[in-house]
Amino acid sequence: MRLAFLGPPGAGKGTQAELFARRYGFAHISTGEILRDGVRGGTPLGSKARGYMDGGELVPDEIVVGIVAEKLEGIDGGFVLDGFPRTVEQAEALNGILRGRNGSLDAVIYFDVDEDTVVRRLSGRRVCGKCGWNYHVENMPPKREGVCDRCGGEVHQRDDDRPEVVRERLRVYQRETAPLIDYYKRKGLLERVAGDPPPEEVQEEVRRLFADRLGSRR
Repeated sequence: MRLAFLGPPGAGKGTQAELFARRYGFAHISTGEILRDGVRGGTPLGSKARGYMDGGELVPDEIVVGIVAEKLEGIDGGFVLDGFPRTVEQAEALNGILRGRNGSLDAVIYFDVDEDTVVRRLSGRRVCGKCGWNYHVENMPPKREGVCDRCGGEVHQRDDDRPEVVRERLRVYQRETAPLIDYYKRKGLLERVAGDPPPEEVQEEVRRLFADRLGSRR
């Protein structure tokens, strides 16, 4: 299956994509993680993307489309796109990429979540600067404040997780990305899932949507 998971920042689409892809043996393609790796590593791509990400803006289409096309090139089986597409223009570009491989998306999952929930989730998130492991100040803090349990690296708040930047990211999302909901609805590909419940409940709802097609692979 070829799937795309959509939703505002903090909707939980990354967590859901990772869980779903691991369960069914699909590739998990997270554009956000690819870009953040580039920022941490100081790559040319990361340097270009950093200014946009730190300001809560979307990374330009030509950068994102290029990395997705590169990632898809080496994938023969199913995949879950996480964080892409973010604009109708990117969706059209994705159509072209997949047509070139004699394929198309099978479905698009939209995770619907309340704005206050998003701000609480993201502003409380903390990330290890060394290994990238995620924590949360309320429900999953590190054992020692500021120190990663896994590798001992420094745990910090990402610049784009500050409350004021989160709200700006949501405004950008509504302006640039929300039209994708109507775009995929018109194509008959859109499925809505509530993103507010605990992750395990959300995952069960996602699995239920595809039980007929993937039941034998559980």
